[in-house]
Amino acid sequence: MARPVTVELATHLDCTPDEAFAQVRRSALLDHVAAPLIRFAPRGRPFPEIWKPGEYRAWMFLFGIIPLGWQAVVISLPEPKGDVHFVRDNGYGPIIRQWDHWIAIGPDPGGTGTRYIDQVTVDAGALTPLIAAFARIFYAHRQRRWRALAKSRFAAIEG
Repeated sequence: MARPVTVELATHLDCTPDEAFAQVRRSALLDHVAAPLIRFAPRGRPFPEIWKPGEYRAWMFLFGIIPLGWQAVVISLPEPKGDVHFVRDNGYGPIIRQWDHWIAIGPDPGGTGTRYIDQVTVDAGALTPLIAAFARIFYAHRQRRWRALAKSRFAAIEG
């Protein structure tokens, strides 16, 4: 039986940490950065405009059309550590028993902009290696979309 696997990717964003932290809490940002690779459709109650701690259910679709089943999105806002703020999705579902995703947002050590980190621990039994490989692709895709949004001052999701 496969053990849980942790995947971590970091990137630089051309915005302030405060701007990035404000944006990461918006459900519209999730829709934008996940597209077109994954589409999330609320299952039950709609996603709030601003994520609040709690559990939300979502149907997931690969490339927006291939059903992947449902996943619980379990949001919390852990206490900051110094200048670094966090958002956590300690999700689960029938296929992925654990999807413990931590987002860390803080000042870039280079002195300008933001250091953004996605770290996820995945446990999907025998499927863990495959799901972890997908997580690496998914978070690299999300971070590319984040970088483009930050450069545009988040124009694609404003309004």
